[in-house]
Order: sequence, then structure tokens, then C-alpha cells
Amino acid sequence: MAASEELTVFVRDALLRGLPRDQIRSVLGKAGWRVDQIDDALGAYAEIDYPIPVPMPKPYLSARDAFMYLLLFTTLYIAAFNLGDLVFQWIDHAFPGAPATTTVHGDRAFLAGVRWSLAALIITVPIYLFIGWRLRRAIARDPAKRASKVRKWLTYLTLFVASITLIGDCTSLVANFLGGQAPVRFLLKVATIAAIAGAIFVYYLRDLRSEETERKP
Repeated sequence: MAASEELTVFVRDALLRGLPRDQIRSVLGKAGWRVDQIDDALGAYAEIDYPIPVPMPKPYLSARDAFMYLLLFTTLYIAAFNLGDLVFQWIDHAFPGAPATTTVHGDRAFLAGVRWSLAALIITVPIYLFIGWRLRRAIARDPAKRASKVRKWLTYLTLFVASITLIGDCTSLVANFLGGQAPVRFLLKVATIAAIAGAIFVYYLRDLRSEETERKP
């Protein structure tokens, strides 16, 4: 029997004996079980007054839900990249690094870059917002869907990517300062990356924390 199954069985037997959840949590904590493991085991049974423990429905992830979450985060990445690229285009245009960027050819390249970035944002942002709204509405109807493993994996992957981006951004900033090179254009680009990656990181971190708060008794 796997450790998680053994823990679930123990919790079920303890609830059958009428032991309070706080006491079960305390005993398991002293035995060395992690808080998240204890919460998962207790969360497997509903907190309702009934002679025997009532199991909670386990989250079921359909192919449709997996598709929706994959599309949600894919559009998020595309939108974030193109938003950064759009801002970079304007920074390079406002603070040219070489005389060639002010030529007609440079203006055409700037307009083409802006056009493609705007097109990507016009397509992906509404899709991201619409899918996010649909998924939030589905979770409101069935809170068990919040425990979707695909959702959690993609959320943590997004936090990881945002963290690595922020670390690389800060490293580049420090390295340029140590080298005595920190032009305005570079600083603006660093700030752009930090703002986009930081906003994504904070948003999804708060989402995970709110989920953990809701699970606590």
C-alpha cells in the first residue's frame, strides 16, 4: 500500500471512531507527516455530520480541460513575449543605438515589428481572457476542478519560467552596472522584463496561496 493510501485509510478509520480533525492533524504531524499530505488526506472526506466519513469527489481531468489549460498558458506566454517585444520596439525607436536605425529602412522595420506584435496581442489576449473566464466559471460550479493536476503543473511551470526570467534580468542588470555600462535603453528593457515577469509571478503565486487558504479549516 502506498504511503498516501495508508494515510488516507488511517484518516478514514480515525474519523470512523469520531476523533476530531484537529486531533488527527496533531497526531499525524507528530508522526512526521507533512502538512500538505495531512491536508490532502483530511480533504478526501467531507466535513459534514454523518455516521461514517463521506468521501469527496476526486478531480477528473477530461481531454477538454487539458486542452483548455494548455491553450490558456500558451496564449499567456505568447502574449507576454509579444508585449515585451512591442515595448522593446518602441524603446529602440525612441533611443536609437546607431544612426542606421533612423533611416527609412529602419522605420519600416520598426513598423513591421510593431504590426506583428500588435497582431499577436490582438489575437492572444482575448483568447486568454475568455478561456480564463470559462475555467473560473467551471471551478465555481465544481470546486473539485481546482485540484486539476494539469492546472497545478502548468501554474508551477509558469512560476518557474517567471522566476528564471527575473533572475536572468537582475543578473544582466548587475553585470552591466559592474561594467559601468547602463544606458537608458538597457535600463528600460530591464524594467520591461521585470514588470511583465513580475506581474505574472505575483498573479499566479497569489492564486496558489488563495487556494491553500481555502483548503485550511
